[in-house]
Order: sequence, then C-alpha cells, then structure tokens
Amino acid sequence: MTSEKIPAVVARYFSAIGEKDPDAWAACFAEQGTSYEPGSPTPLQGRTALRQFLAGVLGAFETIAMTQDHVFQSGNRVAVKFTGHGTGKNGRQVTFEGIDVFEINQEGKIQTMWGYWNPAAMMAQLQG
Repeated sequence: MTSEKIPAVVARYFSAIGEKDPDAWAACFAEQGTSYEPGSPTPLQGRTALRQFLAGVLGAFETIAMTQDHVFQSGNRVAVKFTGHGTGKNGRQVTFEGIDVFEINQEGKIQTMWGYWNPAAMMAQLQG
C-alpha cells in the first residue's frame, strides 16, 4: 500500500458523510472493518452494521458537511480533528467536533476506526 492511499480513503470517508451516502461510507472500510463509536455499547463490525449505523445518523439531517481541520498521519494510522455542520430535518442547525483515529489495512481500506466526539450533544442541538 502506498502512503498516498491513506489520506484518500480518509477523505472519501468524510465526503461520503456530506453526500449522505452510507453505502460509499461503508465501502471505505474493510469487509469486516470495525468502528468504535461513542454512545454505541459495542463496536460496529462489518459493512452491513456500519452502513445501518450511518444511515440512522444521517436520517436526522437535511444537510451535513464534515471538514478535516487537522490530519496527522503516522505510518498506516491517521488521526483527524474534524468539525461537522448540519441542518436537521426539523430545520435546526448543529455544529459538532471530534477526533477520528483510523488504522488503514494493506488494501487501502479502514480496518479500525475509533471515534471521539459527543453524539448526545449533537442530538440535543438537533432536538433543541
């Protein structure tokens, strides 16, 4: 795997969220990739579970955009400090921030992702 593939898969991960495309987002992961999402009692494993998770999150949004504020790469691992902005289906505006840490496999797919952000605070903004 070339080091150029690593930022590309991470960029695609974030752009798929903005496109509201859970299939493209899940495709960024290895077939049995794992995501440790805050607020989820168990890790999400496999593309089907990952897709269902993101589809559920995106269902609350009319629009959403994610920016990669800072990207730090070390070998096959990448930490990204991000900011998200969105409009809920109810018209409420939301802003949230966090850090996602990615481990990329030899095929250039996300093997493991650890999310550090506060989904409860984001949902509270959406619900007002």
